[in-house]
Amino acid sequence: MSSRLDAGDASRLEECMASGGVAVFPTDTVYGVCCDAEDERAAERMYRLKGRPATRPAAVMFFSIEPALKMLGTLPGAERAALEALLPGPVTILLANRGGHFAPACRSDPATLGLRVPLLPERLAALEAVAGPVMQSSANISGEPDARMLDEVPPSLRDGADLVLDGGELAGTPSTVIDLRDFSAGRRWHLLREGALPRAAVEELLAPLC
Repeated sequence: MSSRLDAGDASRLEECMASGGVAVFPTDTVYGVCCDAEDERAAERMYRLKGRPATRPAAVMFFSIEPALKMLGTLPGAERAALEALLPGPVTILLANRGGHFAPACRSDPATLGLRVPLLPERLAALEAVAGPVMQSSANISGEPDARMLDEVPPSLRDGADLVLDGGELAGTPSTVIDLRDFSAGRRWHLLREGALPRAAVEELLAPLC
């Protein structure tokens, strides 16, 4: 496996998702584990591999912003502008799930959608060709440290996955989690976890919209 991904890797990831598989893959932050965002059976398997509580939501990742915005449909102008300011980037954004999308990922909170669109480094940019969204979480045992290198992903998770993509050493800091569910009504946003994108950078990106 190479630390530089190519079109074949993107195709293999798509095929893995389509067949109900689970994959370990690199992102712009830490190594992730993913499955088809609409496949409940695959989601249950991914959760078992991680030891993640069955009711806890996971993020839905698109590999480019255009299909994400298309899926979300008509959005309040301010909310759409905030998404375009923050994405792609090392953030997970909580939105009102107005369309009731991706029940396997939303789990016990179907009214909320966690959205990721990574800002991939050039060596991983081939993944931008992946057309559909994936349900994803960090490639660790729930509650344990995130993986910067593939060999830091727990062996049980690597061995249990149907596909493993090696992206070399990653940044190693998980995504910043931003709650935009109040943004369209009152221009309010909430930082739930400061990670790869510092609070000051979030403030700078959203200040023109507030």
